[in-house]
Amino acid sequence: MAAVRCGANAVYLGTKDFNARRNAKNFDYEELFEVVSYCHSRNVKVYVTINTLISDTEMKAAYKTVEAAMRCGADGFIVQDLGLAKMIRQSFPSARLHASTQCSVATPDGFNRLEKLGFCRAVLPREMSLEEIKDIRSKTNIELEIFVHGALCMCVSGQCYLSSMLGQRSGNRGLCAQPCRLSFSADNSGSFDLSLKDLSLISKIKEIESAGVISLKIEGRMKRPEYVAAAVSACKKAVLGNYSPEDENVLKSVFSRSGFTDGYFTGKRQDMFGTRSKEDVVAAGSVLKELSRLYDKETPLIPIDLSFSCKRNEPIRLTASANRKTVVETGTVPENAINKPLTEEKITERLSKFGSTQYFLNKIETDLDEGLIVSASEINRLRRAVVERLDEQKEITFESRPLNVVQQKQKNSKPYWTARFLSAEQIPENHPFKRIFLPPWSDNSDFIKTNAGVEIPRGLFGYENKLKSRLNELKKLGVINALCSDLGSYETAKSLGFEVFGNFSLNVFNSESANMFNSPLLSFEMTLNQANAINANDTGIIAYGRVPLMITRNCPVKNRIGCEKCNKGGTLTDRKGYIFPVLCSPYPCVEILNPNPIVMSDRMDEIKTDFIHFYFTDESKEAVEQIVKLYKNKQKINSNYTRGLYYRGVK
Repeated sequence: MAAVRCGANAVYLGTKDFNARRNAKNFDYEELFEVVSYCHSRNVKVYVTINTLISDTEMKAAYKTVEAAMRCGADGFIVQDLGLAKMIRQSFPSARLHASTQCSVATPDGFNRLEKLGFCRAVLPREMSLEEIKDIRSKTNIELEIFVHGALCMCVSGQCYLSSMLGQRSGNRGLCAQPCRLSFSADNSGSFDLSLKDLSLISKIKEIESAGVISLKIEGRMKRPEYVAAAVSACKKAVLGNYSPEDENVLKSVFSRSGFTDGYFTGKRQDMFGTRSKEDVVAAGSVLKELSRLYDKETPLIPIDLSFSCKRNEPIRLTASANRKTVVETGTVPENAINKPLTEEKITERLSKFGSTQYFLNKIETDLDEGLIVSASEINRLRRAVVERLDEQKEITFESRPLNVVQQKQKNSKPYWTARFLSAEQIPENHPFKRIFLPPWSDNSDFIKTNAGVEIPRGLFGYENKLKSRLNELKKLGVINALCSDLGSYETAKSLGFEVFGNFSLNVFNSESANMFNSPLLSFEMTLNQANAINANDTGIIAYGRVPLMITRNCPVKNRIGCEKCNKGGTLTDRKGYIFPVLCSPYPCVEILNPNPIVMSDRMDEIKTDFIHFYFTDESKEAVEQIVKLYKNKQKINSNYTRGLYYRGVK
């Protein structure tokens, strides 16, 4: 209500399941119907978030959620899971799909692929600069939406596994515990090197508009209504060119983490880190009461046009038009006046009183015979009647098709092996891997002598042209295979003639999405039983490796101690003393690795996927050889390790 009354054109919200704020109260279907009716009567759209990863066993429930939201009149669905998007497109052809920022798409090829998959709008990553947004706009047709105010995750959306690996609460499943707000220090000082300030681009709205973005998004769920009121009001002022430093101070007071940042948007990423201090908390007290007044009463948002007819010997008639809808109500037959006949001024006065509704009088036409009178109560009744009729929601009709349930299957084949390496020096002679991959910055000679494919990095912000140039070079060298880490690189490599394979970061979590990619590595947030039961050709899991828990465009080590002291050997230490290696590369982002590797060498008989993948990072060639030997002999490792989430699962 705060968002609507302060002038938002649309709201986004979640039902009880399958949304990225599952631990919020959210809406049941009865409440959702009321919300949609409330919003639509005020010309405000409602977008329902189903922006989490969906398992095979949840697809039926997700179908029912979409169907119920369609019956309520939802205007669109914000979706992360590509398999779910495929189901919605097939089962509900008229449903409008918005790609969540959780889709982790950051290149023109990626956005074009989203459009081919049936998405009409995409929410841009928060990490993009203005110039990168302009480049996306110039090369794609899909509608673009951007976050302009709210919390900033350290990790690229959709690529964070920190909360799930540490505590089984997955951000990709809507239950992030925000461990990044705790101490992760690059210099062992107890600093908070994964905690960013909140984003605010409200002062940049004119630049955003000129870049071709059509929708401004405020992150307001699980925030108090005063926060929502302040942010929406500030955005409306900025759109009109009236945003001031005073408005920004109010926003900082109601909620901030050491102020705001626009570092990604401007490309100036030096001063983006901050925490929630006592001063930040106390500051809210001075503005909450005033902000609550912005939404405590109904705001007249909808102009209404009236036409009143009062003719001798005919029932009076009131016609009302608002919100692209026209209704007519008739009343009593007017009587001849004895003293004070009805006048146009008196009619206008009585029909202008819309009280605590969302309407305000735009214009009125009267057709009045002289010498007539109608009671004030009858005119008031007509006014109330047309308002009620205007508020009535039309019957919702939509096409729906039965859910095509994918049967799970249990595989019994002995899996073959694949691997990725950071360096050709790690690769043993006569290795057992069917496919191996090296990063694109490896020497040409390394690809030739090892017959390796290329693993395309994640987070290709502004680097698509550089990647294409390098891929063309590798193609000429005879490199055939490409392990693709996101939707954009998958599309890019495929268009250049590579045999493409899906990496873990595509977040393949169900059979529908698994069938959209060639030989995909399944999400390591799945349980082993879930992975074994995926019904798709040639799927695999990471069976060994120190997996990346975060990928971030702003290096926490560089921010704290600088690149000179790091010398590409940076680490973060958490409050419990665990050490997380930080890997940088010639591409835009850095990766934060799990302290211990996933090891399944002594559980090989339980793995029924078509292949297993080895994710080698800092291991020497000798260490790789020892690991391979362990897996061949199905032996247990003697050093620290984890089973990941293969037995624990995520909540």
